Amino acid sequence: MSRVQLAIIGGGLVGASLALALQETARQRGWRIALIEPFAPGSEYQPSYDARSTALSYGSRLIYERLGLWQSIAKRAEPIQQIHVSDRGRFGAARLQAIEEGVPALGYVVENAWIGHCLWQALDADVIEWRCPAEVVGMQRLDEGYRLALNDETCLDCDLAILADGGRSGLREQLGIVVNVKPYGQSALIANVSPLEAHRGQAFERFTDDGPMAMLPLSDNRCALVWTRAAADAERLLRVSEASFLGELQQAFGYRLGALQQVGARHLYPLSLVEAQEQVRAHLVVLGNAAHSLHPIAGQGYNLSLRDTLALAEVLITSDAPLGDFATLQRYQQRQQLDQHMTVGFSDQVTRLFSNAQPLLTAGRNLGLLGLDLLPPAKRWFARQAMGMGTRNL
Repeated sequence: MSRVQLAIIGGGLVGASLALALQETARQRGWRIALIEPFAPGSEYQPSYDARSTALSYGSRLIYERLGLWQSIAKRAEPIQQIHVSDRGRFGAARLQAIEEGVPALGYVVENAWIGHCLWQALDADVIEWRCPAEVVGMQRLDEGYRLALNDETCLDCDLAILADGGRSGLREQLGIVVNVKPYGQSALIANVSPLEAHRGQAFERFTDDGPMAMLPLSDNRCALVWTRAAADAERLLRVSEASFLGELQQAFGYRLGALQQVGARHLYPLSLVEAQEQVRAHLVVLGNAAHSLHPIAGQGYNLSLRDTLALAEVLITSDAPLGDFATLQRYQQRQQLDQHMTVGFSDQVTRLFSNAQPLLTAGRNLGLLGLDLLPPAKRWFARQAMGMGTRNL
């Protein structure tokens, strides 16, 4: 029976970021960290027109700078210089600009595969033990940790288990961790789009009666589209021809980037706000989408998870208690409680407000967008939320 001090279940972006954040301390203290991941990461990065992307906030850049990774990520990070927020067919609009906030960019759009590649290259095999491809199929509570049963019929004991296996975590359910689910009745259609005109680092958040959409700048003058529609309509848009899809998208988005010329593979994701009622137990932490899954339109989900990850690492690094100590893990949860509450609330309220076609709400949000553009304090607050710096300085 092998044993490690820390087992991270899920070697995606959140799990690998935690491993990197703890790597130096693990080396100094003699910790062994196991990173358990069912899908083998590629040793070489392969560019793809259809690559899924993440919008990293400016706050997330600061985190990756602290972890010594930003220089690598920045090679394929497209800066967001301006965010244009508008309501289709109405006068309300707001513009957030990096230069007004005194930052080089409000955020950055990076292909997930590239972030993963940079993370995996930075992990030290002398400290981080990859169990890949491997999957945890069962977890048994021990006096001083957990016993993990893997799908290759081996077992691994650990002092602290990190559950970072995604929003549909089967292990979370197996452990009896209850989740609160608020369905939005919408699906997000994700695709990469090429416009005729240069995007010049502009990101667009556009709200329509049918649901919000975002168009984010990517490298090679592509844009990452997140288009939220009613579930049935999103299914229809998934299946129409490329020409029909581009025509409907053009009508909804407008001509701010000229004619939309190409769309890549389309993917559909049903949307709900999901929050785990428990994020810590003795010897256990629930992290990333397993802890909270947000609507993608506000671009806050991964950035919140990354802030959680850094906070957890800092609490573990500064604690003298044994790994898995419940009081230590509770300190982590208390530290992140306000950030999670504000970010989840911000994302949820923005989504619900701008997905509602009622005339009074429509008029109110247009005035709100105008006020946001005209009132510097309100605009600054909104910008700090968008940059992932709403509750504390990183």
